[in-house]
Amino acid sequence: MSTAYVVIALLTIAANTFSAFAAMTRLKPIMRTLGPALARAGVPESWLVFPIGALKGLGALGLVLGLLGVPLVGTAAAAGLILYFVCAIYAHLRVYDFSLQFALAMVFLGLATATLALDPALILTYSK
Repeated sequence: MSTAYVVIALLTIAANTFSAFAAMTRLKPIMRTLGPALARAGVPESWLVFPIGALKGLGALGLVLGLLGVPLVGTAAAAGLILYFVCAIYAHLRVYDFSLQFALAMVFLGLATATLALDPALILTYSK
């Protein structure tokens, strides 16, 4: 397992864990910008616990399991997070919402994509 993969996976885990916690608890500082962004995107606040917070939290948990020795669960979690953030970006683009949450979704998508790209379960080794 490469150092780059571990570092990127840990960053992705930390970001998604915090984001899931903030969504599920409706953390006040986060809700000041998240509330209006949800309204612009047409997403009800009731979705903050499920599916938004739950999917981010489960994605982070899957990445942890991948780091702890269940590689295909980590791979599936990274792919799931990519799908989640592609859908989130689409929800913002659909209503021309280029807020801070849109930019953060792009960053989170980049982290999940980098995690999947560096995933040791997907790296083919060549031997003679």
